[in-house]
Amino acid sequence: MLRPEALTERTPQGIAGEISRLVAEGALAPGERLPTVRDVASELGVSAGTVSAAWRALAGAGVIVTRGRSGTFVREDRREWLSPRVNHLVAAGEASRLDLSLGTPDPVQLPSLAAALGRVTPLADTGRYHDLPVLPELDAFLRENWPTLGVEAITVVDGALDGISRVMEQVVRFGDRVAVESPGFPYFFDLLDVLGAEPVPLAIDGEGVTPSSLARALSRRPVAVVLQPRAQNPTGASMSADRARALVRVLRTVPGGDRVTVIEDDHSALIGSAPDVTLARWLPAQVVHVRSFSKSHGPDLRVAAMGGPARIIEQVVARRMLGPGWTSRLLQAVLLDLLTDPGAVARVRTARLVYRDRVDRLVAGLRRRGIDVGEPDGINVWLPVRDERAALVHLAAAGIVAAAGSPFVIDDTVGPHLRVTAGSATEGVAVIADALADAAAAPPLG
Repeated sequence: MLRPEALTERTPQGIAGEISRLVAEGALAPGERLPTVRDVASELGVSAGTVSAAWRALAGAGVIVTRGRSGTFVREDRREWLSPRVNHLVAAGEASRLDLSLGTPDPVQLPSLAAALGRVTPLADTGRYHDLPVLPELDAFLRENWPTLGVEAITVVDGALDGISRVMEQVVRFGDRVAVESPGFPYFFDLLDVLGAEPVPLAIDGEGVTPSSLARALSRRPVAVVLQPRAQNPTGASMSADRARALVRVLRTVPGGDRVTVIEDDHSALIGSAPDVTLARWLPAQVVHVRSFSKSHGPDLRVAAMGGPARIIEQVVARRMLGPGWTSRLLQAVLLDLLTDPGAVARVRTARLVYRDRVDRLVAGLRRRGIDVGEPDGINVWLPVRDERAALVHLAAAGIVAAAGSPFVIDDTVGPHLRVTAGSATEGVAVIADALADAAAAPPLG
């Protein structure tokens, strides 16, 4: 139980920091009710506004939750269907004025699904169970615009993670090792946990996975390598053609590299500024390239394309026949419309420029404050901070939510960071940059 007299700080950030530390240490249990704002203010001899500001900061950092007249409580364990890593990412964005934690596109920048649905006419014969899983017209468009010519096989899946998980299920067995970026996408780490696979970390620099880390990882005989060639989540790094060739040389020269399946997650293909780069250009028999349309055309569209060697793609297609069978051909038709309609194409091109401008302005603002975050592409920025929890609380006091960096990391060589979705910074970028810089310098709580 929190006793107000036990608090020693008198500023909103100080009060929030003390309570946050008590929660982290277990002195305040999940679900525990906190004293009223008035009681805390009276005991500390401060204004109710000071305590209210501390409460807002804690709510914004996801530490507490306010339930109207019922009171304010320490946030309980999060949603059961989410893993501990992902639960750690879930922030109380509704308690903030600006949520930069989501890693999702700005809804304003998406092309209209309603307009596309109005243009698409469902056909009566699109429900047969044994039809080709990909509409022929969409297949032709994808092949014509794929980052490598002559891709052996293409299919459509229900989002990038669906495709990546299905490929892993075909090539990864319990106890196998899989090389994966760190920092990287938390869902990949969770997927490896579910498969009973051991993650082997790959280091990231401004051009993506480093050749030396790939060589080290290959010495441990992984069966697969998972990488993000463009707008890497969370760092925003994009792989150059020179870096891709260097990784290919490692795969060709390190013993066992020629037997590894490379899975590429190109989640920001149409909103990233970097050009198409894929290891499939040199290693077509080893690379499965997954291209998502969630960030460019809408997460709820749930469509991604996957291309690579037929021996893997056809196994995925066969396995899906014992489950969903295929990705809705109606949604495939909607995607094809969006990919070919001049207005929708222009909307996505504009979005790419908008995101580029927002990220560039935020990066420049941080650089003016002495913080170098590289030259990220896409919508995210990987912000180095002195202390993760202190930075989150400091930002929350300013009404801003960012994502904790720890869920994106699986080794201890990466220091504390926050992932900031700069693509959602719709206004006041200079003010946001200053708030981020102040948060980055915040000392550890307590």
